[in-house]
Amino acid sequence: MRGAKSAKWVAIAGVVALTATACGGGDDKENSGKVDPKGIVSYANGEPQNLLQPSNTMEAYGSVVIDALFTGLVHYDKQGNITYENAESVKPSQGNKVWTVKLKPGWKFHNGEPVTAKSYVDAWNWAADPANGQQNSAWYRDIVGYDDVHPEKGKAKKKAMSGLKVVDDNTFTITLKSGIPYYEYKLVYKPFFPLPSAALKDPKKYGEAPVGNGPYKFQKWDRKKLISVRAWDGYKGADKPKNGGIDFKAYTKDTAAYADLKSDNVDTMPIVPNSELANFKRDFGDRAIESDYSALNTVNFAFYKPQWKDIDVKVLQGLSMAIDRDTIAKTVFYGTRESATGWVAKGVKGYQDDACGKFCKYDPKAAKDAIKAGGGVPGNKISIQYNADQPHKDWVVAVCNSITKATGVKCTGDAVTDFAADTEIRDQKKVKSMYRSGWVLDYPFNGNFLADLYGTGVDGNKGGFSDKKFDKLTADADKAKTIDESAELYQQAEKELVNSFPGIPLWYNKTLSAYSNNVKKIEFDQAGDPILHEVEVFEK
Repeated sequence: MRGAKSAKWVAIAGVVALTATACGGGDDKENSGKVDPKGIVSYANGEPQNLLQPSNTMEAYGSVVIDALFTGLVHYDKQGNITYENAESVKPSQGNKVWTVKLKPGWKFHNGEPVTAKSYVDAWNWAADPANGQQNSAWYRDIVGYDDVHPEKGKAKKKAMSGLKVVDDNTFTITLKSGIPYYEYKLVYKPFFPLPSAALKDPKKYGEAPVGNGPYKFQKWDRKKLISVRAWDGYKGADKPKNGGIDFKAYTKDTAAYADLKSDNVDTMPIVPNSELANFKRDFGDRAIESDYSALNTVNFAFYKPQWKDIDVKVLQGLSMAIDRDTIAKTVFYGTRESATGWVAKGVKGYQDDACGKFCKYDPKAAKDAIKAGGGVPGNKISIQYNADQPHKDWVVAVCNSITKATGVKCTGDAVTDFAADTEIRDQKKVKSMYRSGWVLDYPFNGNFLADLYGTGVDGNKGGFSDKKFDKLTADADKAKTIDESAELYQQAEKELVNSFPGIPLWYNKTLSAYSNNVKKIEFDQAGDPILHEVEVFEK
C-alpha cells in the first residue's frame, strides 16, 4: 500500500538526501536550453482505485494526484523539519491532549471559496461518518467523539465529533482522547485536508472533478487514460509550480511506460521495470535516478481466511525463514534492494535494526522444523496475490520458489490485473491466502508502520490482524509525554510482533527511475514521490 507525502520529525537520524545519481552513458537529445514556465510535465501513473477524495485515497495512483490538488496544514522539508503550509501554527496544550490550529488567512479553494476552520472541521466530520464510506475514516480515531460518529457497529449516533471546535474563521481546536506527542505530524496525511462546501453536498460529482486548495487545479479525467491538472495562479503556498501543469498518464504495463520514457513520450515514472534494472543507468546516463526512500515491502496474511485463523505463529515464522531475501535482492533486483530486518522502514524516527531477529534470516532447516512444530500449513499450499501492472511477478515467483524448496509448501503467485483491482480485493476481504504489500511513510515516525498498519480495526490493516498485547503497547506509546519516549515504546511494540507475525518483512525500497530530455531535472522525496512542482520544462 502506498501512502502519501507526509510530515517529518524535527530531527530524524539517518534521513538520506534525495538527489539524482550521476551515471555514465546516455545520449541526450538537443533542446533549446530555455525553460517554458507554462510547459506540461507528464508522469507515468495508473488509474486511481477510487474517486479523487482525500479521505478515500490510500494508494499511489490517487495519492500523487491528490497531493497536486491539495495543500494540508503541515508538511516537512528534506532535513526532517516540520513546515507550516496552510497552518500558521499547530500548538499542543494540556499534556498534548488539546491542539490549537491557526490557519494562514486569505487562502482559497480553486473555486474562490475561502479556506476556513470550518472547511477542515466539516470535512473531517463528514469523512468520519461510516455512511459516507471513506476508507481513511479511522485516522480520526484519536479525536474525542469519534466513537459516536463512527461506532464499531451500526449508524452514526452523532454527526460531529465533540473534540472538534471552530473558534473563529481561522482557528479550531482538536481534543484527543489522550495526549499524543507526535500528533502534529499525523496532520499531514490526506484525511486531514480541507474540503469546500460543494464536496459534502454532492460527493460523487466532486470526486470526479475535485476542487482543492493546492498548487494545481483540476482540469479533466479521461478514465484509464489521463488526469490533467494545471498550475493555479491563486495559490498562496510557498511551493508554487515552476511549470504549467501535470498530465498523469495511466499505464497498465510498466514496460510500456519505460518505452515511452526512453522515447521522451513521458517525463518520469515511479520505478523502472525489473527487466530494465540492469539497463536503466546505461539507457539514461546522468538522467538515471537512484535514491533512498522510506518504504518497506512485505507479504501479509489474510487472517480472516480459515487457513490462518487459528494458526500457530511457528508456521508464520517458518515461512519467513524460508525466504532467501539476500539472493533474491541480488538476482531479481540487481542489488537495488536491501533485506528487511523488521516492520519499520529506514529513515524514520524510531527505526531499529534487527527487530525481527532470526525470523527474517534465511534458514531452510529452521524454517521446515518450525512449520512442522506448528502443525504445518493447512492444505500445504499458499498463494501470494499481486498486481500485474507493476514489476512484482519476478520476485513473487522467486519468493515462492524459495519457500517451496526450503519447506515443501507449494507456493504460487496470484496475479490480478492492476493495482485498483488488487486493493479492491483486499478491501473486500477476498484475498485467497496472502498478499504482497508495500507501505510508504505517511509521516516519518515508527508508529506509522506499526499502529497504523497492525492496530486492531485500523484502515491500513487489510489482513484482519489483531493482537491485544501489541494494541496495549502501541496505546502506551501514544500516551508518552515526549516524542523520543513514544518512539522507544513503539520499538518495544515492534519487537512484540515476532510473537504474532502479522506479515513477512522482505526488503527496504529505493527509488529507481529516470527523467526525459524534455525536463531540466526531477527529484523524488522521502515518500518516493516525484517533486513535480519543482520540475522545469524546456521549450520545444
